[in-house]
Amino acid sequence: MDTNILLESGTNELEILEFKVANNFYGINVAKIREILTYQHVTPVPNSHPFVEGIFMPRDTMISVINLRRCLGYEEDPDVEGLLFITNFNSLNTGFHVDSVLGIHRVSWEDINSPDSTISAEDSGVSTGVIKLEDRLVVILDFEKIVTNINPDSGLKVSDMDQYEERDRSKSPILIAEDSPLLSKLITECLRKAGYTNLIVNPNGQEAWDKLVEYEKEGSALDKVHCIVTDIEMPKMDGHRLCKLVKEDETLRNIPLIIFSSLINDEIRRKGESLGADAQLTKPEIGKLVAAIDGLVDEYESARG
Repeated sequence: MDTNILLESGTNELEILEFKVANNFYGINVAKIREILTYQHVTPVPNSHPFVEGIFMPRDTMISVINLRRCLGYEEDPDVEGLLFITNFNSLNTGFHVDSVLGIHRVSWEDINSPDSTISAEDSGVSTGVIKLEDRLVVILDFEKIVTNINPDSGLKVSDMDQYEERDRSKSPILIAEDSPLLSKLITECLRKAGYTNLIVNPNGQEAWDKLVEYEKEGSALDKVHCIVTDIEMPKMDGHRLCKLVKEDETLRNIPLIIFSSLINDEIRRKGESLGADAQLTKPEIGKLVAAIDGLVDEYESARG
């Protein structure tokens, strides 16, 4: 599948694959998709999670398949064979069984609305955004949350933080841009365990940028933020656009910026490097995130005296 991933970085645009499940419209960032396949026989696995349809092996790679009808609470339709799309995020390949694929749309993150708490509760919601396309609303699903709910070991490993207890890094303020309420909560918990208690948390890149501009106008940006940690996929402004704005600013470019995302692969890493990101890590690696923050913050604070 040629996903036609945007070659230019920092445009605040993405490509969404629109698909249907039980006559409802959903979307996924094309950057997560490896390929789309016609439905193939899936072998059930005894005692597996009820949302897991089974496993199959395209090209000698075993992949678990999640049935999105079951996951989203719809009844299965024996007359709908559907399609499989294979995703790669959090360094994990996963298949998803959907009814049909409608096409790919190039959109701006500015046009994606954050879901409110009625449809995206911290512990149970599986939507990261909603966008209107022509006459229909398309719900962007939180595939990381879906996979983590099924297999908690694929998510952030809070236990990795135990080694960092009894540290005090409160004099090193960290600005965070993360749209997922659950991941934001976990990241802040992990950083606090590592001694970073001075945290400025923002639900998207736009609010993070507005905060940085506010600090810069006050003349205090370099004192109030010693490191920026940003997701990539966020409504209003994505992490690549945030990185571009920061690294093109004569003052803010001095602040180290870490991209912490489930999307990190070779192509995404090249994009981040071209924008000036100081480090890029995939989301399960919370221990590596803290180590990266430690190193960059120490270097930053040493340079400032």
